[in-house]
Amino acid sequence: MRLSLAQIDSGTDKAHNLTLVEDFARRAADDGAELVAFPEYSMYEKKVVDASFGPAAEPLDGPFVTGVSSLAARLGITIAVGVVEKNGDSPPFNTIVVVGPDGVVSARYRKIHLFDSYGFHESASITASPSLEPVTFVTAGVTVGLMTCYDLRFPELGRELADAGAGLVLACSSWVPGAGKADHWRVLARARAIENAYFVGAVSQVPPVSIGRSLLANPMGRVVGELGESPAIGTYDLDPAEVAAAREKDPALENRRYSISRGREEGV
Repeated sequence: MRLSLAQIDSGTDKAHNLTLVEDFARRAADDGAELVAFPEYSMYEKKVVDASFGPAAEPLDGPFVTGVSSLAARLGITIAVGVVEKNGDSPPFNTIVVVGPDGVVSARYRKIHLFDSYGFHESASITASPSLEPVTFVTAGVTVGLMTCYDLRFPELGRELADAGAGLVLACSSWVPGAGKADHWRVLARARAIENAYFVGAVSQVPPVSIGRSLLANPMGRVVGELGESPAIGTYDLDPAEVAAAREKDPALENRRYSISRGREEGV
């Protein structure tokens, strides 16, 4: 499977942001990619998540996702992109939407772990997913799992996606800069890849809002491709056989003696 990671510099102009998505999706298609992943908040982004994200939110049949759907169908490519999803009268969801080459929404992942850390309070303006179920979709014969930014710090979700059959996990992010944060980004992406023996495609918005440095880690945790801090696209070939080989070499998923339970959080 051929994957493109498209790190862009979204702002508050949704029409301009859709143009960015169109430009980079075309570049991915020209590179022969079957799947292109964009960062979280590709639809609407600013330095701090605040009350303005509510009025900017759209339903999944709104202009932004409709535009992405039309684009995916024209290019014959699967697009994963971060949007601000309208949630009735409540604060919106931070959502990753996946649109297939037929132009139909094939998956929707609402961010589970909101970024209430490092002095930020995403939960003041965004609603966390009411579901803790892992979200996957299949493209080019590969099961792909979804997580968003701060989720990368929670190994439980990474393991749930492995158990759901993921051979690739996309971490669509707007990774906030700060002391040590770029190192955390790289280490955590590699850690999720190593402990679950799958590919991790981590794609981020660029400075000044975020750090850029999108990367692809293979199932042994080696970084096989990495971008800098400017808007850019990286296209990589993923061989599912590498997942099987890594899990045969280190069958940690079979050897584990702990399992994950969501019962306490969900009140079961």
